[in-house]
Amino acid sequence: MRNFSISPDLTPLYRSAIGFDRLAQLAEHAAANNGNNGYPPYNIELLGENLYRITMAVAGFSMTELDITSEGEKLLVKGNKANQKDERKYLHQGIAERGFERVFQLADHVKVVGAELENGLLNIDLEREIPEAMKARKIEITRSRIIEE
Repeated sequence: MRNFSISPDLTPLYRSAIGFDRLAQLAEHAAANNGNNGYPPYNIELLGENLYRITMAVAGFSMTELDITSEGEKLLVKGNKANQKDERKYLHQGIAERGFERVFQLADHVKVVGAELENGLLNIDLEREIPEAMKARKIEITRSRIIEE
């Protein structure tokens, strides 16, 4: 039995929706991201109105084996497990000790505030900073003046 992967063609959206090309690119990226097998597992939490936290389960990785890079609107988290010449004989090995790359697409104006590793969990804190010019503002309504000549 064969598995066929069908990715949606969003070309008509590019032609008819002005200014939504970035949204269409995100949808295409999400549809094409089938190589990500769900390792390592992660949570995304909303901590406040503009505060977020990504928590990744990275058991067995030390701080030196993890790398976090923020470039533009992408957050890349890599884990490179050092090759250990260990003579252990496992009866069952349920803790994955393989490298990984996980890419998160960040929304506009979201930046990485910090990261910490505690008890096998990598916490990455994010904050959305909306520029003052883009914040909602109240428009005062005034009475119209009738000009008489």
